[in-house]
Amino acid sequence: MPVRATTYTDTAGTRLKAATAESPEGCLHVLHLNSGNLYGGVETMLLTLARQRDRCSIMEHHFGLCQEGRLSRELEATGRPVQLLGEVRISHPWTVWRARRRLRELLRQTHFDLVICHMPWSLVVFGDTVREAGQTLGFWAHSLHTGHGWLERCARRVKPDLAIGNSRYTEDGLESLFPGVPRGVVYPPVALIELKDADEWRSTVRKQQGVDEKTVVIVQVSRLEPCKGHILHLEALAQLKHLSVPWVCWVVGGTQRSQEEKYLPQLRRAAANLGLTERVQFLGERGDVPQLLAASDIFCQPNQTPDSFGIVFIEALWAARPVVTTALGGAQEIVDPSCGVLVEPGNVTLLAESLRGLIESTDLRMRLGQGGPARARELSDPLAQMEKLIALACSVNSTRCPEL
Repeated sequence: MPVRATTYTDTAGTRLKAATAESPEGCLHVLHLNSGNLYGGVETMLLTLARQRDRCSIMEHHFGLCQEGRLSRELEATGRPVQLLGEVRISHPWTVWRARRRLRELLRQTHFDLVICHMPWSLVVFGDTVREAGQTLGFWAHSLHTGHGWLERCARRVKPDLAIGNSRYTEDGLESLFPGVPRGVVYPPVALIELKDADEWRSTVRKQQGVDEKTVVIVQVSRLEPCKGHILHLEALAQLKHLSVPWVCWVVGGTQRSQEEKYLPQLRRAAANLGLTERVQFLGERGDVPQLLAASDIFCQPNQTPDSFGIVFIEALWAARPVVTTALGGAQEIVDPSCGVLVEPGNVTLLAESLRGLIESTDLRMRLGQGGPARARELSDPLAQMEKLIALACSVNSTRCPEL
């Protein structure tokens, strides 16, 4: 569906792009609002919506971001409409006013069937502007919210027309944040693309990392945050140093914030103190996660606190890799005995035993790996999840729901 871009100038003289779509009757237009300064699960999902647009042609996705960066560049590369609203710091009110003014102009030019604020920050900054424009306001929760903390208390004052949880675990918190607001669950869509080059990727990446086919590779791909369980993972691996089967661990993730820059040296020191320097490789931020998963044998991320969902778990399952994680949060909706192992939170011994079983048994790895793709498709097929989003959008406004 071709999109025609026009431009307008706001009162500050800033040129913005207002996208108008030459759409068939009944096509739903959804505007996603996000800060755009980080890159994690939310941003991965937004990029999937943009890239998978042809899977569901009756819904047009537009994006409003506050900062340029990796997300804005990758979204623009898909050809989807991206509006840069200007960098915002809530502690600097003039930056908030400026971004709201730009959004107000965009909403004056373009009608959206649903404007979704992702996370409380976006709702606090932009929610009132959307409501003042008379457009349908949605909130998509990507964490468990209880209404505590200053940001969530501020968000509670902006009542959306629709609240979406990215898992049942996340949805449970929406009643306390927005009591009485219609809500539903839409699992994050994940680009489940045929991995026809997986064997070639495996060979190439292993050669690059100096790993032969006899060596079992455990991989963790996550933000560099203590809640992702890196230390617990390292402590479990330290109990497996003397296994007869050779193994290595790849830790994938780059630093995005100051606390992460402090955390990475701590992880390196912990690996050294545990005698894992030769076993654990810190690969930094990578843009080739599918290739790394193809080159690995086991995915392990033993969260210390609940994750709302875990897109990377779906990616690992789609790559036919058994997943080992802790029985917390949304992970319990993803990992079952057909595709992985859930261990008691914080239990280093059980985590080590689970990894030992997978390292030593090729048959177990293959059996659990084979169950992964079907599980990934069941939970995060893009078309199925976008259809759920359409149904929710149509349930809260007067737009005729198009035929799916």
